[in-house]
Amino acid sequence: MTPLRYLQHYPIHLQEQIRQLQSTNKLGDYIAQRYPKSHTIQTDKALYQYASEIKQEFLRNAPLLDKVHYDNRLTIDHHALGLNTAISRVQGGKLKAKKEIRISNFFKETPAVFLRMIVVHELAHLKESNHDKSFYQLCRYMEPDYHQLEFDCRVFLTWKSDGDMSDTSDKSKA
Repeated sequence: MTPLRYLQHYPIHLQEQIRQLQSTNKLGDYIAQRYPKSHTIQTDKALYQYASEIKQEFLRNAPLLDKVHYDNRLTIDHHALGLNTAISRVQGGKLKAKKEIRISNFFKETPAVFLRMIVVHELAHLKESNHDKSFYQLCRYMEPDYHQLEFDCRVFLTWKSDGDMSDTSDKSKA
């Protein structure tokens, strides 16, 4: 039995359900049925605006975002779908930290909720650096369905990495 790369930490019964869908080429149908809407956030400017709006709504006291952009170097093969960095520079004798969020280009072609889930995840790192209980509480505060979306995004990753993109790939872009 081949391990499910993105789902190996989930309960066996869930993995078996995904394997069943995978063996019958139904993972794409599962995603398209649950998440039929794509998004139109295709530029770095639109992504910055989108992330800033979520930050303003939920994290007003968090540091300002200097840059939010899509990055084609972040791939699912390297298990990096988004990064939150603070770049420190000396300017006029002062140390300035610029907050930057990079989102994998992969999310340009996903259902809208998956983009929101990864943006929420990276925004949560503005306040919580570790993936601990308080980090996930913050994620759920910004996106109540965070855990379900993360699971389904992992199912989507499994589907995409399998190449099981038969007739359903166009449905997920509707």
